Amino acid sequence: MTALKIEDLSYSYGKDNVLKDISFSVQKGEFFIIIGPNGSGKTTLLKTINSIIRPIKGRIEIHGHSYRTYTRKAIAQVIAFVPQEVPADFPFTVREVVLMGRTPHLGVLGLESEKDKEIAEEAMSFTHVSHISHRKLSQLSGGERQRVFIARAVCQEPRIILLDEPTASLDLAHQVRVMDLMEKLKNEKNITVIMISHDVNLAAMYGDRLLLLRQGQIVSMGRPENVLTFETLEKAYGCVLMVKKSPLGDFPQVILVPQKFLKGTGENPL
Repeated sequence: MTALKIEDLSYSYGKDNVLKDISFSVQKGEFFIIIGPNGSGKTTLLKTINSIIRPIKGRIEIHGHSYRTYTRKAIAQVIAFVPQEVPADFPFTVREVVLMGRTPHLGVLGLESEKDKEIAEEAMSFTHVSHISHRKLSQLSGGERQRVFIARAVCQEPRIILLDEPTASLDLAHQVRVMDLMEKLKNEKNITVIMISHDVNLAAMYGDRLLLLRQGQIVSMGRPENVLTFETLEKAYGCVLMVKKSPLGDFPQVILVPQKFLKGTGENPL
């Protein structure tokens, strides 16, 4: 079943064409990772999927229905969004933040039921933040805050979760924990995960399929081993690198080659 379908999507900021006739689909329960250099349109694409901004042309279907048929509340019942920057000065406890995920499901009075509170507790347990549920966000590390906002997204009970570079500011241990959590969401809750990542090696290890963007256009899309090739990456990123099979499994490993190692080789890194 197709969870998301994009057809001929374009978006511009003024005269700048940020997305140019983008077309692709994501299957239900897929871990789909969007990669590409800075300014390639990754975040803009994610914002159009979540209806934060409207494309100037193109069609978006969510589970077979045009996103134009969804109200803002209905979209929030289907799609959860975790931004790249999660606020540290949010004046709420972890439990209060996670419970905010129930907002799209609340009635006119906006009051949480005991069932809503149970779902919030389950979301905190699933993301391993129950032990800090009483603490304020300002008392947490970056990795803990990221898990809290993922817990809020899980509490939303979405069918699709969108994440904008959730590992960008985290240390190595927290990066792996977040990626393991996304895989757990896919495998145990059958949630479709669509994520932006700058780390092509994390994308190779976890992504079912990758979408590589450059200057608002699709360079390549498919299995990691088909997207992360020397020729494709050099074209997209404009730098010299090595691609080999990872010792951990049947997926590629990408190694950046700094300019100092190219002296005397005849290679032109630019």
